[in-house]
Amino acid sequence: MLAFILRRLIQAVIVMVVVALIAFMLFQYVGDPVVFLLGQDASPAQITQLRADLGLDRPFIVQFWHFLMNAAQGEFGLSLRQGAKVSRLIAERFPATLELALVAAFMALLIGIPMGVYSALRRGSFLSQVFMTLSLLGVSLPTFLIGILLILVFAVGLGWFPSFGRGETVQIGWWSTGLFKADGWHHIVLPAVTLAVFQLTLIMRLVRAEMLEVLRTDYIKFARARGLPDRAIHFGHALKNTLVPVMTITGLQLGGLIAFAIITETVFQWPGMGLLFIQAVTFADIPVMAAYLCLIALIFVLINLVVDLLYFAVDPRLRVGNPAGH
Repeated sequence: MLAFILRRLIQAVIVMVVVALIAFMLFQYVGDPVVFLLGQDASPAQITQLRADLGLDRPFIVQFWHFLMNAAQGEFGLSLRQGAKVSRLIAERFPATLELALVAAFMALLIGIPMGVYSALRRGSFLSQVFMTLSLLGVSLPTFLIGILLILVFAVGLGWFPSFGRGETVQIGWWSTGLFKADGWHHIVLPAVTLAVFQLTLIMRLVRAEMLEVLRTDYIKFARARGLPDRAIHFGHALKNTLVPVMTITGLQLGGLIAFAIITETVFQWPGMGLLFIQAVTFADIPVMAAYLCLIALIFVLINLVVDLLYFAVDPRLRVGNPAGH
């Protein structure tokens, strides 16, 4: 187990160094930060002085090493557009994105797993066919269109939910959340549903496929031959083994929800990291873009590590006769 964890940690460090290198290359090839800071009318002397102050006149390796050390401490300099520390901007926006992603993931699991189980156990029923049709729509429709349709129906037409913003929040230390306020829940419903639709349909179809595969295995046939009730077979044996691959996909999808909430946050003007990234791309705010890239990579690395450890703990085939995890 220890060797397994150490190997995964080494792989995680290598991935983060490579991502940091890619992020650092943004500073080298996506515009000149000195020009962004001083403007086009700066004199050569001012440009030379600022370049020296920022350490941009140093060798590439030295610059990358300083960038790597600063990134390890969460420091990415100042935003070229807002003039504020990038770490502070990320800290202000990250709670909103994480909150939205967690609510969307909870919705997807809470609805997707029962729908997948029902579609597998009642394959020929009318409701199962409806679920499969809805899943095709959920996979096919683009996120921005789903968001616009929800706004049109539930915000503009019925007036049940607001169409933008995060609503009232509570500050707990440096963390802000709207989940302790009714207004916060009122605002999060539409963007969370928009973000959850694709994940819900993916989980439903995955659970259905895995459930059908497990129900055809020999140990399920033996369980039936022993006279076990259907409830025990379906939920005590089949569903339990079905959730092992679902757990892996769900973990990766949580990272995807955080990373790819950009469209949803833009449609609903949700004040999260995705909206911050879109604004950074529009204004070529390289420090914010680099910080976003490194943070998303770190989130995926951590989620992958946790999923690997959970998989190792849940699936005994990875441990039997292989204590080192090879």
